[in-house]
Amino acid sequence: MLKVAVCTLLVLSITAIDIKASVWTSHDQKMFAQIKQSGWGNFILNFGELHLSTGGILSELNTEIAKLIDELDEELAEVHHQYQRRTDVHNREVGRLEQEIQDKEREVFNAHDFYDNVLIPQRDRFAAQLEQLQENIAQNRRTLNEATVQRANDHAEFEAQVAEHNEAISAIDESLGLLSQLSAPSLVQVQKVQKNLTKIQQSLKRHSTFQTFIKTLIEIAVEANFADQGALKEILVAFNNLRVQLVDSLNTITADEAEAQKDFEARVIQLNQEHAEFQRAVVVKTAEIEANATKIEQTLDLIDELHADLDTLNGQLQAENDDFAFATDVYNATVAEYNKELNAAHQALDLLNQPRFTDYVKSQLKGAF
Repeated sequence: MLKVAVCTLLVLSITAIDIKASVWTSHDQKMFAQIKQSGWGNFILNFGELHLSTGGILSELNTEIAKLIDELDEELAEVHHQYQRRTDVHNREVGRLEQEIQDKEREVFNAHDFYDNVLIPQRDRFAAQLEQLQENIAQNRRTLNEATVQRANDHAEFEAQVAEHNEAISAIDESLGLLSQLSAPSLVQVQKVQKNLTKIQQSLKRHSTFQTFIKTLIEIAVEANFADQGALKEILVAFNNLRVQLVDSLNTITADEAEAQKDFEARVIQLNQEHAEFQRAVVVKTAEIEANATKIEQTLDLIDELHADLDTLNGQLQAENDDFAFATDVYNATVAEYNKELNAAHQALDLLNQPRFTDYVKSQLKGAF
């Protein structure tokens, strides 16, 4: 309708009569000119002038122009209606986007909080625990190595003591054999017994327990008269006592060695069990570290994805606001233009119903003839 009216307006504007040639006052001419600046005002004036100049009835003219104004009002109402619908859509869309943005921001916060306050402390704690396990393993092996070395040293010491005891016992047995054969000992036999005492003394020089017996034997051997059966008996008793002491000592160190070996073997089993436990703990902790690293990577990917989603939502919100702002500008401009045209149309219709307009048209017709 508006396009048809505009086309008609252009045609009528070409054939319009110059108002300055009329009998209108300067005020009327000014108002007339203002109305004709509006497309619809100009159209109505030209249409009214043409209608009246061709013998048309004013009431019919009013009816037609009122219809045109009603159409303008309906078009303006439709503009309002469409803008209200756009506003409702905008409000719903903004509400939806703002809620989604709020939800996404909460997800971003939770993801960052999980990363900063759970995963990273967990990673550091797992690393420290793994380091401690590795130190425990190293200490376990050092302890085992030290125990093994100490056991080897103690066993070597035991074997040396056994050799010393056996050597001393052998010397005592030899001396007892010699002394048992003495009735009138020769100088060579006496020297042999004294030599064995020196040998015994050298074998047991590290064992202070036997030093008193050895010293006594040496003194007897130096001063004794082996031809004296009483002195010989005293020497034999001393040798037998020393031999008993040596055998008891040998039995003691042998039992101690067996106990030490048993304790060592138990200690080795314990250390190896602890080592196996530490190794299993390392496997578990390594798996936990790998799972933590995977979770960190997944969480960082999620954070990037959430930020991308958030950027998209903010972009959609901005685009919606920009689009609505543009629609509002268009709406305001359209409403202003419609109001301008309606105002001009009402003024033009009012002017058409003034007697002076009819007089003006009649004067124009007379001038034409």
